[in-house]
Amino acid sequence: MQYTIVPVTADHLDQMEEIERLCFSDPWSRRLLSELLENEAAATLAAVGEDGAVLGYAGIQVVLDEGYVNNVAVRPEYRRQGVASQLLEVFRRFGEGQGLAFLTLEVRDSNQAARALYARHGFVEAGRRKNYYQHPKEDAIIMTLEFQR
Repeated sequence: MQYTIVPVTADHLDQMEEIERLCFSDPWSRRLLSELLENEAAATLAAVGEDGAVLGYAGIQVVLDEGYVNNVAVRPEYRRQGVASQLLEVFRRFGEGQGLAFLTLEVRDSNQAARALYARHGFVEAGRRKNYYQHPKEDAIIMTLEFQR
């Protein structure tokens, strides 16, 4: 499978909205997704196949020296093929290169596959947010990757 990691543009929003509905019980709206494009402190990257299909995407927001990863999402048929790993690797290199203190994210307590993915990339459990998710109600596990400075 061939794909390229590219910055998200408005042309990707329809497919991202579809992936949101496939991946999350509380999907972000198209409006929220489009607002990410306008946020100068945020970047959203997509893995795009040769045919222009968005296979997955992930976003990051930087506040001072902290990186907050949001909505790592991959179409179900492209999972376990390295797409999310590639997106996370770009963010890791960015964080190190920009001198960030850490990258952090939240993941459903029950999402063992995602938790294992993040752990393989050096993220460790750093806390819990009680009842963070609503549909269904569930805690979020905070996972953080700290950089040596």
